[in-house]
Amino acid sequence: MARSAKPAPPPEPAPRHFGARGIAALIAPVVRPAFRKRAPAAAAILSDWDVLAGPDFSSRAAPVKFAGGTLTLACTGPAAMELQHLAPTLISRLNLSLGQQMVERLRFVQQPPVLRAAPPPPPLRENIPPPKNLPEGPVGEALAKLYQGLKSRT
Repeated sequence: MARSAKPAPPPEPAPRHFGARGIAALIAPVVRPAFRKRAPAAAAILSDWDVLAGPDFSSRAAPVKFAGGTLTLACTGPAAMELQHLAPTLISRLNLSLGQQMVERLRFVQQPPVLRAAPPPPPLRENIPPPKNLPEGPVGEALAKLYQGLKSRT
């Protein structure tokens, strides 16, 4: 009677440690692939909003948050109404700029209008002293014309 060979025993699993571990050690391997896909896009939208959205959209709304394919924009009530109608255009523009389908929908939150300070008035040009010791030739003539132009604007 022939003896059958015994099958090799399965390899022993690595010893498990049942001590306390931080939650980050458990979650990091799970969420890391998602963050690699989403985090750069969120950073790009929030930091380069003016370039990605264009001057028309960026002057009326500001990005607040990007999560789960939803871009939250802060704007005034009337602007939100108009931007809701233009949402497909804005979404396609953002996704084209990012190079992939990241933004799926827009959410609007109302924010009071930002009152910007008036630009400072231009400096008075009354105190421009007349030029002295101008060089001879075309450079001197150009400087004299510049002086006359500045004086005439005051």
